[in-house]
Amino acid sequence: MDIIIIQQLLERISNMIRTEMRTELIGHGLQPVQFDALYYLSICNRFSNTPKAVTEFLGLTKGTVSQTIKVLEMKGYVDKIADRNDKRITHLIMTKKGRQLLSDYFPSEKLLAACSDSEGENTEFDPALLQQQLTLLLALIQKQHQYRSFGVCTSCKYHLNSNGGYVCGLTQLPLTVDDITLICVEHQSSTKEK
Repeated sequence: MDIIIIQQLLERISNMIRTEMRTELIGHGLQPVQFDALYYLSICNRFSNTPKAVTEFLGLTKGTVSQTIKVLEMKGYVDKIADRNDKRITHLIMTKKGRQLLSDYFPSEKLLAACSDSEGENTEFDPALLQQQLTLLLALIQKQHQYRSFGVCTSCKYHLNSNGGYVCGLTQLPLTVDDITLICVEHQSSTKEK
């Protein structure tokens, strides 16, 4: 194993996808970082759709995320909504226009084509195995550096089944079927997952 080659391969693949994304988004006046924020908002639950959570997920500065959100809001991809119980908290809600943009350009056409090709002639490449290995790598890096896991609610130690429904043990709030399939900024792996 050559860790330098692994890093170079990951960076090269990421750069190719980023270049494709940059080209596609130019017509919308967007940068990849703004698209990344939109993507995050499409997979997070209602407890995690805040500017602070976007900042943590993307690993960017507050200023960069603030500017990113301003652009997304100005272009009609995101609406800002004040929290009903705590007016200091702002929720970012993706609009129909934002969802459409995301579905138009995600996943990457090049990545999709390469993974689809693996089912044809190139039988040495196994996308399912790659997904499994990358998931493990991400989890290891997150654990070693104490990054938030941003996991799915059902794998969280706070996820509770209660009277045929679901409850977040941290917030004591009921969870919808949508909530339990989305990622959460407060996620902590359950003991059965460790």
